[in-house]
Amino acid sequence: MAYPPITTLPAAPSRQDPTNFADEADAFLGALPDFGDEANALGSYLDGVASDVDTDATAAATSATNAATSATNAANSATAAANSAASAGAVLWVSGTSYSTGYVVYSPINFQNYRAIQSTSGTTDPSLDETNWVQLGGSGGGLTEQTATTTATTQTAIATYVAADYTAMELTIVADDSTDRTITKLLVVHNGTTASATQYGEVNTNTALATYDVDISGGNVRLLATPASATSTDFTTKENLFEPLA
Repeated sequence: MAYPPITTLPAAPSRQDPTNFADEADAFLGALPDFGDEANALGSYLDGVASDVDTDATAAATSATNAATSATNAANSATAAANSAASAGAVLWVSGTSYSTGYVVYSPINFQNYRAIQSTSGTTDPSLDETNWVQLGGSGGGLTEQTATTTATTQTAIATYVAADYTAMELTIVADDSTDRTITKLLVVHNGTTASATQYGEVNTNTALATYDVDISGGNVRLLATPASATSTDFTTKENLFEPLA
């Protein structure tokens, strides 16, 4: 709406023009009531405009906040999508299909991702087959997990990782023979041909239940354990895996 105009006041009377003073004074004073009404109308108009500006500013601030929230949600969605894609490119598990160690599939039952811990062509869904598959993205703060059991003192691979998929690993290993327990950490890195590891932070309830090493075999980085005794020993390895840079 256009602003309400204010009519220009007539010339004010002047003592320098005594001949027209009375007529000019009458005209000037007679115009003042209309001038006051028009000034008040303009003031009301300006007050309304200011209120509209305040409302628009509040709406703009709200829109900016909503836009920032949408941007954050979009970033979180993109991150979630990237994490999903990074879960080793899981494909649908098909009964009877041959899968090599380290291959990742998703179960048609619960749609969770599983990695083969040994070569398999089984017909049991990965969600029901702990012998051949380990679930990815489970408990432990986002760490994945592999398990193995030994009954001899010979060196045994207790966890495997596809060398082409991961350049380095941070491994936490718990050994348990039902009497004693050991927990330790290994940092592992490889160049595709040779794998190296350093062990630190070992804690035992009595004595160490195993020693550890790593190697590369068949395109896989293997975590090797040499148990201290032939007593049945369960190994649980939780891993934080680092993928190659794009």
